[in-house]
Amino acid sequence: MRLMVNPEPSAGSGPPAGAGPAWWASPVTGALGFALGVCLFFTLPELPPSWAPGLMTAAVAYVALHWAPARPFLFVVLGGLWAQMQACDRLCHPFPEDLARQDIRVEGRVASLPEERAGGTRFQFRINRAWHGDQVLDFRGLVRLSWHGAPPLRAGEGRTLKVRLKPPHGFANPGGFGYERWLFQEGIVATGYVRPGTAAEEAGELDVGAGPYAIDRWRQALGERLEPHLEGSPAAGLVLALVLGDRSGLTPGQWEVLTRTGVNHLVAISGLHVGLVAASFFFLVRWAWSRLPRLALRLAAPRAGVLGALAAALVYSALAGFAVSTQRALVMLAVVLGALFWARTPRWGTGLVFALAGVLMLDPAAALSYGFWLSFGAVAALLYGLGHRLASDGVWRRWGQAQWVVALGLLPLLLLLFGRASVVSPLVNLAAVPLFSLVLLPLVLVSALLALLTGVGAPLAWTAALLAWLLDGLTTISAWPWASAAISARPTWVWVAAFGGAFLLLSPRGLPGRWLGLPLLLPLWLSRPAAPAPGEAWFELLDVGQGLSAVVRTAHHVLVYDTGPAFPSGFNTGQAVVGPFLREQGVARIHTLILSHGDQDHVGGFAGLSAALPIDRILAGEPETLTDPRAEPCLAGQGWTWDGVDFMMLHPWEAGLEGNDSSCVLRVATGGASLLLPGDMGRGRERQLVGRGPLASTLLVAGHHGSNTSTSREFLAAVAPRWVLYSSGFANRFGFPALKVRERVAASGAGELNTSDTGAIGFVLSAEGLMGPHLYRQEHPRLWSWRPQGQR
Repeated sequence: MRLMVNPEPSAGSGPPAGAGPAWWASPVTGALGFALGVCLFFTLPELPPSWAPGLMTAAVAYVALHWAPARPFLFVVLGGLWAQMQACDRLCHPFPEDLARQDIRVEGRVASLPEERAGGTRFQFRINRAWHGDQVLDFRGLVRLSWHGAPPLRAGEGRTLKVRLKPPHGFANPGGFGYERWLFQEGIVATGYVRPGTAAEEAGELDVGAGPYAIDRWRQALGERLEPHLEGSPAAGLVLALVLGDRSGLTPGQWEVLTRTGVNHLVAISGLHVGLVAASFFFLVRWAWSRLPRLALRLAAPRAGVLGALAAALVYSALAGFAVSTQRALVMLAVVLGALFWARTPRWGTGLVFALAGVLMLDPAAALSYGFWLSFGAVAALLYGLGHRLASDGVWRRWGQAQWVVALGLLPLLLLLFGRASVVSPLVNLAAVPLFSLVLLPLVLVSALLALLTGVGAPLAWTAALLAWLLDGLTTISAWPWASAAISARPTWVWVAAFGGAFLLLSPRGLPGRWLGLPLLLPLWLSRPAAPAPGEAWFELLDVGQGLSAVVRTAHHVLVYDTGPAFPSGFNTGQAVVGPFLREQGVARIHTLILSHGDQDHVGGFAGLSAALPIDRILAGEPETLTDPRAEPCLAGQGWTWDGVDFMMLHPWEAGLEGNDSSCVLRVATGGASLLLPGDMGRGRERQLVGRGPLASTLLVAGHHGSNTSTSREFLAAVAPRWVLYSSGFANRFGFPALKVRERVAASGAGELNTSDTGAIGFVLSAEGLMGPHLYRQEHPRLWSWRPQGQR
């Protein structure tokens, strides 16, 4: 008998039997590489040539075939290639810019739940065919429409509409919401409105089938059946958000309350909700199945419970329209329940990685969603902060640790994404999460199901009253001044340190250097943004569309000139643009606010701005049109000096003027540069102003957004600006800035810039002269950012 001895493995023969695959061959590594490739692609400033990703994939594949450790890089490149394919669908065939604001006829389907707003109905529409006159357009895709006086719309129904469209374009300002990013993420390739006066019968309903939008049609029908039972309840929008994932019924004020108290994650259907529903059905189906011996002999009760849980999670996620958070929950549930079905031990980290890659496989642009990062960040923080630790004594102690881990883990991310975070969130969630999970969510779902099946709506109304009571309590908490903390812009190193600090503080006790986490977090609160030097003024003409808002900052003072427009929907640029810009710059109060005159495109944002920041003094061209008793009339001769910078009011000469000619005209001067803000003053008043005061200025904001009623030849000659700036809306219906004005400016030799093209425009006025311009779009390019189609 021969004794067989296993020889020593030779070098390069691979891992010994029983060892796991090498790191580069692990499916987890491949999934991570794919996700990383998708995310890296969206950091590019512009869409790369179509051939570039394919060529790179071929090159990396060749290297990976000859060197195994390079295989993960192949998955990175494949992720970028997959993201490129989807991005090209949205960017490579844009809406023709020369057709902006022209009537076109489109045929397609309603592709979302219609949202009823004060200004009309807003909905998404999938265009299948389009015509401009008799010309068939090579344009397809998803558009976002508003329709004033719209007939009842059904998700999925086909219609022929007469519309006006424009390419995706939004405000571009420091600290502002990335509307163009959101449009790209949603796959929207144009925005616009249905032409006023389009009668319902002219809108040409094509068919009543829901087609691929059957789920949205179903959600809409459920909502319509629930709404009568919720009529008059302030929590109606909250109920529909919890049952259907439809948050359109929540008011901006309610969202602010939920955000300041840190419970906004509980409102829409999220991974927490899906997990609770799945767990409930798992135990319910397992219990019922075990009571039926014949069925149990065919399929074990735990396996039946797995199938029931997965089906319930799928249905409930459909109610939410398969939002990112529910996609993540479904993939993770599939991993965990699959392991349970086949009697395997689930690995939570593996489930999270595959959920990450799965969501990005379904929709690469999900990487642009803030909810994507918050959803995965919260789960990752829990796994890292509580996983592989000894369980604490007591359920409530463990629950408190979970809230601390999520709050600390997400703190840097919330501040980076939103510029603010809830201070009271850990304490509020300590009570709110179990209350929602164990009491309110079951009550809402059961009472809604009862109302849908039997028509008995009293329990649903009582549940809504309970939610309204809870909202009142949250409103009281959110009113505390310290309920939410906001910070200004921070340099990159501060964010790197903050994420490192959170990582260390969540590490296991006993880890060397864990205490360094706290000092690494301190720069978040201690660092301050740069500020003007004495004798220097920083000027920013904000992009507020068809309106005006400008900010002048000196070393220790802030002046805001106009607040931009407001809209019937409740949106206003004071709250959405000016306030976030000031917070991002570290501004805590406004020392003087000038409202040039009473037109809504200049004062519409006043209420939103005054709610966001304290204001010391208000000067107005038409103070009687404002509800704030502090408003004083602006008059020529008013002047002051801040930190070595001179401010002088040049117009009006008398109080009581109305309309554009009541505009406050302000001149700001440093030792080497000056700025003139004339509001909407017309040419008649401009001629009267010539010779009355010091008009010569380095910068001129064109009067009345570039209308031909202002910026006369004589006025231009007196001001002699180096730059003329226009604040006008993209593809606006007035045609501003007018061609004649631009011709006069060109003849004067001045340069010109338009916020609709450049985004916010910044200059520095100092004793040495003028520095700038700083153009927001130019300095912050993104592949989804609007740019003239010749530059794409």
